[in-house]
Amino acid sequence: MKLNSEQPVPLYRQLKNDLLHEIISGSWKPGQKIPTEAELSRQYQVSRITVRRAIEELCMENYLSKHQGKGTFVRYHKIQRKLIHTLMSFSRSCKSNGMACETKCLSKKRILLDQETADEMGWFPGDEVIYTQRLRYADGVPIMLENNYFPGDRFAFLLEEPLDESLYDLLSGKYHIQVTSSRESYVDVVRANGVIAKQLQVPIGEPLFFLFTKNYDQNGRLVHMGKQYILGERYRFYLDDMEG
Repeated sequence: MKLNSEQPVPLYRQLKNDLLHEIISGSWKPGQKIPTEAELSRQYQVSRITVRRAIEELCMENYLSKHQGKGTFVRYHKIQRKLIHTLMSFSRSCKSNGMACETKCLSKKRILLDQETADEMGWFPGDEVIYTQRLRYADGVPIMLENNYFPGDRFAFLLEEPLDESLYDLLSGKYHIQVTSSRESYVDVVRANGVIAKQLQVPIGEPLFFLFTKNYDQNGRLVHMGKQYILGERYRFYLDDMEG
């Protein structure tokens, strides 16, 4: 494979366009390691400086990412979600980004609140809640570890549900509970501990978004408090400029 040095388009840009075609066409899959600079240099019969510039531009444009000592990899497509849309479900976020959503329910049980969680909910230690933990996938890759706490007296029915589909669709369609508002929500950046790293299939210390939410229904009653751990490499919160 050889580039045309007689074209007005610089060689590095010709190479960049060819590599970009490999990514967009799906010939190179997300997460796949691409050939080394030396291999690409031989393949395209150009200098390593030309290869390096093409790769650097693709990294800057978020098509590729370099990992020290490991190589250069095709970036995963990130799920885009507006920062103000804390009520948007994970299922809907995936759908809006053209990705297939799957859910695995890891736990659903009655628990008694400890002091810290009770303070966060504005309840009392020892109050009973329904705790659910689910692992959320996008295109077959684990993206979010979801932990929700529901008032026990009102949401005991969740223990009988499979919880392998959209929670908000279940609540609205079957139980006429509309999640309409969110308060005290925020996003932090944390690192995966051993338990979370194992569930999300990432190394310990992997950067994660931590999304804290308290969501309410159409009558102003608490539906759940959520503590969600989201894979930073595959997720992006963004904020549009406000209209003046």
